[in-house]
Amino acid sequence: MIILAIASRAIHRQNQQENHPMPPTNTFSKLFSHAPIRPLQQHMEKVQECTEELNPFFRAVYANDWEAVEKTYDQICEIEGLADDDKKHMRLSLPKSLFMPINRNDLLEMISKQDKVANCAKDIAGIVLGRKMRFPEGIQEALSQYVDASIKAVVEASTVVHELDELIETGFGGREVEWIEKLIVRLDELETQSDKHQIAIRSQLHAIENGLPPVDVMFMYKIFELIGNLADRAQKVGDQIHTIVAR
Repeated sequence: MIILAIASRAIHRQNQQENHPMPPTNTFSKLFSHAPIRPLQQHMEKVQECTEELNPFFRAVYANDWEAVEKTYDQICEIEGLADDDKKHMRLSLPKSLFMPINRNDLLEMISKQDKVANCAKDIAGIVLGRKMRFPEGIQEALSQYVDASIKAVVEASTVVHELDELIETGFGGREVEWIEKLIVRLDELETQSDKHQIAIRSQLHAIENGLPPVDVMFMYKIFELIGNLADRAQKVGDQIHTIVAR
């Protein structure tokens, strides 16, 4: 009876496997399942969060609410510090295995480029707060649009980074590659839009700069340059991913 019961359970399991076969696995993705992609994505999430704090930061600046400005600056510094911690941890713990889907040097370059975005956001906030900069009311709307355009580029770069795990799952092929390439094209377009906003606000400031203190004008142009750098550095993150895909 015991033998018959064992045989019956074996037949039952076999029937279950035939009726509900295991989904096919991608040998490539299984082999490289330990790729440190998630830490890279978590770092980029902090970079995005750090950058997005610039919107409330500048709103507080326009309102001359320097207590709120300082509070937001502290938040930016805290997030940027957490991103730095992630960067250092990833650099120290990144495996040196030959069996990684993405070259180790490419990953190190990626996190370095991501980190420069957060550093740039912190630099912008630090200069504005340190000098208690006031922007003429006539350019505030254009400045807000410019900041928002650069933040959108960072958000798009983050979207591309979060597609890396899917890219690995597909073995760097198929529709996922096409989708990432479309996202990178979109990122390039957003960076171009940011450039256009920079040209526009420079022109607006140029029209009124003779009535402003020269040192203040100089620092305004510096802030405009740094805001543009946010989009430029976000684009470089996309460029690095494009290089990874092309290899």
